[in-house]
Amino acid sequence: MSQVPKTAVNPASEAKRVKMSARLGLDFLFIPKSVAVIGATDRPGTVGCSLLSNLLESNFPPKVFAVTPAHSEVLGLNTYKNVREIDADIDLAVLVTPAPSIPQIISECVDAGVKSAVVISAGFREQGPEGARLEEEIKKHLRRGSLRLIGPNCMGFMNPTIGLNATIAKMMPNKGSVAFLSQSGALQTAILDWSRQEQVGFSAIVSTGSMLDIGWGDLIYHFGGDPHTKSILVYMESVGDARSFLSAAREIALSKPIIVIKAGRSEQGSRAAASHTGALTGSDDVLEAAFRRCGVLRVQNIADLFYMAEVLSKQPRPRGPHLTVVTNAGGPGVLATDSLIATGGELTVLSPDTIRDLDSFLSAHWSHSNPVDILADADADRFSKAVEIVSKDPASDGLLAIIAPQGVADPTKAAQAIAQFAHSPKPILASWMGGEGVAAGTKILNAAGIPTFSYPDTAARAFTYMWRYTYNLRGLYETPSLVEGPERSHETRRQVSDFVDQVRASGCTLLNEFEAKHLLAQYGIPVSDTRAAEDEDEAIAVAADLGYPVVLKLLSNTIAHKSDVDGVRLSLQNADEVRQAFRGIQSAVTSKAGPEHFLGVTVQPMIRREGYELILGSTLDPQFGPVILFGSGGVMVEVYRDRALALPPLNTTLAQRMMEQTRIFATLKGVRGRKPVNLPALEELLVRFSQLVLEQPWIKEIDINPLLATPDQLLALDARVIVHDSTINQEELPRPAIRPYPSQHIWQWHFADGTRVMIRPIRPEDEPLMAEFHRTLSERSVYLRYFCSLSLSTRVEHERLVRICFGSYDRGFALVAVRTNPETGKHEILGVGRFSAISRVEAEAAVLVSDKWQGRGLGTELLSGVARVARAEGFRWLSGEILRDNLATQAIFRKAGFTLKPTEDPASVSAIVEL
Repeated sequence: MSQVPKTAVNPASEAKRVKMSARLGLDFLFIPKSVAVIGATDRPGTVGCSLLSNLLESNFPPKVFAVTPAHSEVLGLNTYKNVREIDADIDLAVLVTPAPSIPQIISECVDAGVKSAVVISAGFREQGPEGARLEEEIKKHLRRGSLRLIGPNCMGFMNPTIGLNATIAKMMPNKGSVAFLSQSGALQTAILDWSRQEQVGFSAIVSTGSMLDIGWGDLIYHFGGDPHTKSILVYMESVGDARSFLSAAREIALSKPIIVIKAGRSEQGSRAAASHTGALTGSDDVLEAAFRRCGVLRVQNIADLFYMAEVLSKQPRPRGPHLTVVTNAGGPGVLATDSLIATGGELTVLSPDTIRDLDSFLSAHWSHSNPVDILADADADRFSKAVEIVSKDPASDGLLAIIAPQGVADPTKAAQAIAQFAHSPKPILASWMGGEGVAAGTKILNAAGIPTFSYPDTAARAFTYMWRYTYNLRGLYETPSLVEGPERSHETRRQVSDFVDQVRASGCTLLNEFEAKHLLAQYGIPVSDTRAAEDEDEAIAVAADLGYPVVLKLLSNTIAHKSDVDGVRLSLQNADEVRQAFRGIQSAVTSKAGPEHFLGVTVQPMIRREGYELILGSTLDPQFGPVILFGSGGVMVEVYRDRALALPPLNTTLAQRMMEQTRIFATLKGVRGRKPVNLPALEELLVRFSQLVLEQPWIKEIDINPLLATPDQLLALDARVIVHDSTINQEELPRPAIRPYPSQHIWQWHFADGTRVMIRPIRPEDEPLMAEFHRTLSERSVYLRYFCSLSLSTRVEHERLVRICFGSYDRGFALVAVRTNPETGKHEILGVGRFSAISRVEAEAAVLVSDKWQGRGLGTELLSGVARVARAEGFRWLSGEILRDNLATQAIFRKAGFTLKPTEDPASVSAIVEL
């Protein structure tokens, strides 16, 4: 494949690049050196006056400019009629003028090179079509430049870490490590008031407004990289750009908890949220699946939002759902248990050794089970010893210590005694129940890093949330097993796409059962032998060939549910019964629907249903695109409603997690002496189904019901496929919320000696291959690539490799060169090229080749490929940094079209190419 064209870098284009790179740039927004308030006034009680006063009184005062044509001076500042008159670079403009004036002002800001803006003003899409039109005008101006915008219809933001208040709220919260992002300005104000009373600190408070430009994804990426932020809390009313949100959350959740409360959970609440923000909210079940998929923790009330930020910052995540409760009173232990079970946690079953150890010093009347009720006569030493013993039980994943002020219990001494367990490998929570009598103990525990709760049920719920967060992350980043690789399904995709195009061109939207099963079979989904027959004689001949007993079903391109028109006949034993069944189906359909709906029948073997009937399907969500459903199937599927939802694409780990969400999963593992079904095969079937759903966007819905699962086989007994009407354009289809594997960036290459390799985007299943690749690198290759020495154990850590292998493909990704070793027959990675987004228009490139394969052209091919792919992904610039004495890599960058130049660091050089 050809190299990217070489491009010299001149000062003009370099200046253009710097300007465009401001798009990175939420630092200009949140740490501005200069601010223009457009609409400033000194009239007390107005938004313009309050905002300007807050900026002037900030502890980190930027240079502030007042813009208004109505006054020559405002609050002691000389004013400017418009932003173009200001003879200075403006990092941030805050707009408080009426909505109709905003598009023109944004246009002036873009022309003046303003880097960011906050639009406080309301009156946009939340007010109807005219407001929506104003937003479209603003978008048009934003596309002309690099200005980033928060709002409109927002309260602004605060950055307590530098003392900056760019809101109309007077009070500034304490400094802290929590970034609070809110779509509701009123809630933001209430939280501010509450936080002062509760001494809760923030690294930032941001009112997002209607997210015309900057959305959840931008903010999560920014605060994910902010050193002052340890956790990100979100009050959400609408998702906005689902793909951007999920992509950012999946990347950041691994290092910082993202905790969300989503308004609009009920249908009535959803309508209220939509009317409040002017945005449609999606199905809550789908949203729940989306949160699970990206590692976000969802809570149900505002208090839990802040509880979980504290808990996850102070204590390690539990390894499992089992909680051990130690209490000096039975009632609180029962309350904790009820809350734990209701939210999905489990009580630890204490081991005989643990019970024996407790028996050795507790009263004979202690509970002898979990919760461990040590009774009211237990003093602080006994309480501490019980905590120590149960914490060592191997079945326990976490501990809740409860003190009620009764008996001989001394809450202060008990707190001092268990503070020593604050940094144990298992999380410990505490509920010191009461008021002034437990205040000193609560203070001791909080200072030690043990979260405290006034009530034990709240503490138990917090533990379950901790486990849910662990579970979601574990499912997200466990290395899956490899199913059929994307590069091997190209011909399948083409054939199925051609068939679907033919169906849509014919005017049909419903595939008949024969066609639907043929489509599924193309993707490796086993289906029952199904043959079409247009008349009764053909049906009899087919039945004889298949062998009796058989099943006859209606063949129709218009009737989706055959049983609704009496279109199914089971267990037919001979030719006469087949003939009668054919005539019966034809007669029933003719009388109930019309003769034009009868195309014949399908004939299938009568299969004994001695396994489990499942359902596997897909549909489209207007916000999240394709959604996969799995659960209990059969005719009662809508009654039982035992199902789980997931967003494609799936891998084997995600498929297992999806199945675990259902009640039927416990039976699939084998119960009451019955053999389990082949779960690995079922996981692979779900993965192939997700590939089908993503690769065939013109398919609107799929139902496989029932999917028969037995210990010996998986078999689709019935299937329904609906395609989009031919009048639908591709732009009207909701795009997948999670980007599919970018198989378009796969190509073949060969060395001079003919050795062939495939170069393709990396995937999660490549983690073992990446570990082996790092074992082939010399210490010098490692040093030259990473600018320091990194041990092999560090380079192959799972936590490190997941950041390379498990990317979302939205902000850059790695390309790997893979060959099949002729001696072992195994795949091996020979080299890796990678690009990572620096901004919306620029990415950073790097390349690394195994020592054995260096100097043979692979590095140049990988880096040239990275440039081509980055250009196709919409980036305009590609840059890199290379050690000055790494002459070989510098040569690779030059061959790939980069221009090299010195940097401020004498040990390195920079490389850049315009794509």
